[in-house]
Amino acid sequence: MTTPAPTPAPALLLVGHGTRDDAGAEAFRDFVRELGRRNPGLPVAGGFIGLSPPSLGDAVAGLAAQGVRRFAAVPMTLGPAGPAEGELTAGLARELARHPGTSYTYGRPPGPDPALLAVLERRLDETLGGAVRTPRDRAEVTVLLVGRGSTDPAANAEVHRAARLLWEGSGYAGVETAFVSLAAPDVPSGLERCVKLGARRIVVLPYFLFTGTLPERIRQQSEGWATARPEVEVLRADVIGPAPELFGLVMERYRETPAGDEGRDHGHRPHEGGPDRGLRLDRVSSHAH
Repeated sequence: MTTPAPTPAPALLLVGHGTRDDAGAEAFRDFVRELGRRNPGLPVAGGFIGLSPPSLGDAVAGLAAQGVRRFAAVPMTLGPAGPAEGELTAGLARELARHPGTSYTYGRPPGPDPALLAVLERRLDETLGGAVRTPRDRAEVTVLLVGRGSTDPAANAEVHRAARLLWEGSGYAGVETAFVSLAAPDVPSGLERCVKLGARRIVVLPYFLFTGTLPERIRQQSEGWATARPEVEVLRADVIGPAPELFGLVMERYRETPAGDEGRDHGHRPHEGGPDRGLRLDRVSSHAH
């Protein structure tokens, strides 16, 4: 009896929001290339839902041209994608229709995760430099964690959750939250709140994976506010960026996705709510029932 050949592991597809900022789009593309370099033998591709090339369709077409029939889609977000998640799944469904016999599993986003909180702490240390050496030094610093903002309350709640986890045991005077779009408080309002709570030294910390239009807007808004309030020291930290922890997390999310049952449509959406949110995965196939 002939032993059947093992089923090849699925390819990895990273999905980004898209940005009008060329540097931000290139940062995503660089990350995809570096992830592929670190994982030889694994087809790795990346595409955007909109605004930037390559599109999601081009990324899937590129995988299909390599003979890929199964892939794991990992959204490059820091929590629930809100309305963008619907765009993502609809876009993937269109690509399955264009490439009969192709299927995918939908994995969890990289964040929130303790590994990314460690990167945020490092970004704060880099920003403060040698000025913060003792717990007393940290007690004089307030952090304003600024998220993307969404019409989905669950997505906004994840930013508040990250802020709380970042504050616990850190020694900072506080970690407040703000949003750069679609949700309140905005960046100036967040800075005002920090001052009302007694802050005289604030670090604005963008809660973003890569640079782009929105992190640049955070910089502009925080600098504009600081110009009008010279009595308050306002510093700005960098985005998470291509940290080793992020490469590791993306591969962890990839390995979580199941490799079998590619021809079955279980109709699952990622589980929402509770400590195991996101542990269930979509299984979608071009073989419709």
